[in-house]
Amino acid sequence: MNYAEESLKKHYEWQGKIEVICRAPLENRDDLSLAYTPGVAQPCLEIQKDINKSYELTRRSNLVAVITDGTAVLGLGDIGPEAGMPVMEGKCALFKAFGDVDAIPLCIRSKDIDEIVKTISLISGSFGGINLEDISAPRCFEIEKKLKECCDIPIFHDDQHGTAIVVGAALMNACKVVNKKFEDMTVVINGAGAAGIAIGKLLLSLGVGNLIMVDINGILCEGGEFLNDAHAQMAKITNKNRLSGKLSDALIGADAFVGVSRPNLLTQDMIKTMAEKPIIFAMANPNPEIMPDLAKDAGAAVVGTGRSDFPNQINNVLVFPGLFRGALDVRASNINDEMKVAAARAIAEFIPDSDLSAENIIPSALDRSVARAVADAVAQAARQSGAARI
Repeated sequence: MNYAEESLKKHYEWQGKIEVICRAPLENRDDLSLAYTPGVAQPCLEIQKDINKSYELTRRSNLVAVITDGTAVLGLGDIGPEAGMPVMEGKCALFKAFGDVDAIPLCIRSKDIDEIVKTISLISGSFGGINLEDISAPRCFEIEKKLKECCDIPIFHDDQHGTAIVVGAALMNACKVVNKKFEDMTVVINGAGAAGIAIGKLLLSLGVGNLIMVDINGILCEGGEFLNDAHAQMAKITNKNRLSGKLSDALIGADAFVGVSRPNLLTQDMIKTMAEKPIIFAMANPNPEIMPDLAKDAGAAVVGTGRSDFPNQINNVLVFPGLFRGALDVRASNINDEMKVAAARAIAEFIPDSDLSAENIIPSALDRSVARAVADAVAQAARQSGAARI
């Protein structure tokens, strides 16, 4: 199938992938009086007395805003907020289909950090959570940070943390397949943007032994020159042996490669310099850093990509529906590191050890029961960490 051509046809046909439906009956005068005036005044007054009643008397308890400024849409770059709308609608459709979470797409016509933060904070009282999407780095770091400071609902940048969680899950299971301990692993991340940095932080939280990050200028090393503060911070907590150089230098003796960068950057010769039974996660979309067949021919033991037409699709849809489902179920005030780690472990443990193999390290993106497992684990972590409010 020509997905681009067929998808365009379908979008003309659908004219939007989501819609609003009415939950209240509106068949007679009494129905109208209960759903709207005069009866609706009473729940308004209850919320005025106790704002937390907004979770019980409106749809807020199950409502997430999916928000973008259109500056980093898929692999298309800065195409503008309106052009990003099909992706935001798609995200909302996935929220509903996999987590039974109602989601609303919102596209903001601004690239100003403070303007975006103020806009979101001003409307946050209508939602139970905020999912930031396709916002360029390093602006996305500052936007998320400031929103967490001024909002009392979960703020989650899926491009960062959703990607990190699913990569962490896949890597934990890949380690079992190649019979290596997570804490003994040296992992190289190529791409130090929003996703790469979040992956790095989560892998460290999960206990990975040594992490090396590489950006367009080479290996991040403390004392070097950096594109931004986020790179400088990562350099302080990674690269134990203070390596310098290029991607090829970082990969010598490494156990795993995680690519969130550009197509065709990883060569077979580089893989051949890695440790025995190397793990390759080439996740650039639509074309990975190396094609799976080439990686395997070079000696890769386990290969994952972001694509659905190869085994081991490392896909965020395994994360965000269940993560928000769990956070909403306990009315979480935020999504903390404990909840992210719990989500990663729940996804990894969804596949029994007896079923793990080189081509089965991560659940299918279409398995809707994954979201429930993630939701339960996240809700429990929220309660244990103090993020839960009910």
